Amino acid sequence: MSTFDVKGMTCGHCIQAVTKAVRELDAQARVDVDLEGGKVQVDSTMPPSAIERAIAEAGYEAKARAA
Repeated sequence: MSTFDVKGMTCGHCIQAVTKAVRELDAQARVDVDLEGGKVQVDSTMPPSAIERAIAEAGYEAKARAA
């Protein structure tokens, strides 16, 4: 599981956009968005760098946390 700090998320639409972006990469990914904490946890077979790019393409700044 990878954890990302994500800036710019403020509402339910943001949750949907981030979740959709990740699932377009990996349809089986498990995505947990914490709006208040500004973090997203993703359980996926995709590398964190690909997930960061997908979230960025959805309009949010994402940075993987060190393991």
